[in-house]
Amino acid sequence: MLNNPYVRTIVLSRILLNLGIWVRNFAILLYVTDLTGNNPVYVSLISVAEFAPIFLFAFIGGTFADRWRPKRTMVSSDALSAVSVFLVLNAVHNGSWQALLVLTFFSAALSQFSQPSAMKLFKQHVPAEQLQSVMAMFQSMVAFFMVIGPIAGAFIYQRFGIEISLIATGALFLGSGLILTLLPRDLQEETQSKQQNLKQELIEGLRYVWNNQTLRTLGVTFAVAGLAAGLIQPLAIFVTIENLGQDKSFLQWLLTVNGAAMLVGGGFVMAFAKKIPPQTLLALGLSVSAVGTLGIGWSTSVIFTMLLLVLNGFFYPTIHIGINTMILNNTEGPYIGRVGGALTPIYMGMMVLGMSLGGLLKDQLSLFAVYAASTFLFLTGSALLLPLLKKKTSTAGVLEQ
Repeated sequence: MLNNPYVRTIVLSRILLNLGIWVRNFAILLYVTDLTGNNPVYVSLISVAEFAPIFLFAFIGGTFADRWRPKRTMVSSDALSAVSVFLVLNAVHNGSWQALLVLTFFSAALSQFSQPSAMKLFKQHVPAEQLQSVMAMFQSMVAFFMVIGPIAGAFIYQRFGIEISLIATGALFLGSGLILTLLPRDLQEETQSKQQNLKQELIEGLRYVWNNQTLRTLGVTFAVAGLAAGLIQPLAIFVTIENLGQDKSFLQWLLTVNGAAMLVGGGFVMAFAKKIPPQTLLALGLSVSAVGTLGIGWSTSVIFTMLLLVLNGFFYPTIHIGINTMILNNTEGPYIGRVGGALTPIYMGMMVLGMSLGGLLKDQLSLFAVYAASTFLFLTGSALLLPLLKKKTSTAGVLEQ
């Protein structure tokens, strides 16, 4: 896979970009909590600044990514992110920490244009039989930075402060953009944009998803899985304190164990990707998540909970790898950006809804009840994929005959 110049270049770029994002996010989080005395309102605003652009720009960004040249779009996004960091650095130096929220929002918005452009290049230049392995590689990278990123971000901030952290972030973003300039020139056909207005292309993208059974099923599965993940995401701290009887600082070890298992799981899928259909990967990941979630909500043993987190973490990459591969395999090149832009907000929207309801349901019911509800939703998402699994099986039978 790394012999492919598109894969190799984008991987190197994303290493720097992911590291820059983690340094930025953790430095801003720690700086704002230090400055505001752990004010939960301002801390929550950081999350809003990270997630809001996904709702506001994912579909629009995907539509423009289908219109624009992917290389130019990705380079421009990283360059603009770097420039915005240095502009905000000047504002912070003059005492305006609120500019950090603007930086987070702006950078997250630009990623909604850059990410679908990368997917578009993979669709154009990676053989179909390698797509799932490439997605597994990128999921492993995400898992790696979930383990390393918080450590790197916290170290740089605590050692050097917010201004050096922002300088490092800007340099990493700029480095990512410079690496992307090494990509081969965009295909000539990319310059021949259709004479359509934006509204027309947005409607076409929605219609394309609705008319495709696989993508339509994925959309419903996205909604259910997002709600399931959102319900339990804010409750990990209560698992640590109430179920395990540990101090809240112990949560970092639970997250580290989970992240390390994700890294190993992504590598495993990458090694065996060609042998497992993506819809099977997705159904497997959702089913295992259901079992692990129920166990974590019930367990009062540190060791057993960690084993379940390893199980969940190992199979978690199969969900995202299966989803991304199914999107790439079932979407024509000119619609890649719009399909991703239509489906991603569904997942994120339901996840945020679940996050909003999780704490409320815990107060009204119990911690285990919320985890049981999440388990039911994960199983529902897996069941929704049964028609696609049967379709694949029947197709394989015909081919054998």
